[in-house]
Amino acid sequence: MRVLAIDTALAACSAAVFDLVRGGVLAHESVVMERGHAEALMPMIARVMTDADLEFTDLDRIAVTLGPGSFTGLRVGVAAARGIALAANKPVVGLTTLAAFAAPHVASDDRTPLLAVIDARHEQVYMQLVGEGGRAVIAPRIASLREAARIATAAPTRIVGSAAALVHSAWMTGARPPLCVDTTPAPDIDWVARLGAVAADTTESPKPLYLRAPDAKPQDAARLARR
Repeated sequence: MRVLAIDTALAACSAAVFDLVRGGVLAHESVVMERGHAEALMPMIARVMTDADLEFTDLDRIAVTLGPGSFTGLRVGVAAARGIALAANKPVVGLTTLAAFAAPHVASDDRTPLLAVIDARHEQVYMQLVGEGGRAVIAPRIASLREAARIATAAPTRIVGSAAALVHSAWMTGARPPLCVDTTPAPDIDWVARLGAVAADTTESPKPLYLRAPDAKPQDAARLARR
């Protein structure tokens, strides 16, 4: 299984090539950035493919993070993955950023609950609660900081993701502290690649996972009158 993994969903632009037969991740690159993913991604993909000594036709699939995350960033990554897949005639699999945040922690301990959280702004987070065996106890959804903290304090829990510190700051007085607070701002692209290698095949084209409507609204005053 040879996988090209792409992530532009949050505060990084990342790409990696994974080959199970040749020993795992062959090449990877990740640059922390809030903006500019569209300009950085394709040259980065070209570099990791060159470093891995592979052509796009050598791949078995492309894996891409679907979100939740930055509205613009998600579209950049998904569009690139779909374009490469179309040109190379390869399938695409989509992965949530929450699953990618959780993956390395679940791999090291799949018995302790884990709350993956991403900053959704306005005192809200995107969250997913993972239980024993990596099973999703609460599916990805949006929640208030207070609700996420309440869920996390129900049992000894690890908190991971870009909003981990925010959830920890909303911790209930007297509650047991979290077992782990990992504030990594973006998923590890190596784990995106590994998840992409074991993801179930699908015939559907990946679409961004937003979980809520965009903040930006059309300006009525700027609209042209219809004739």
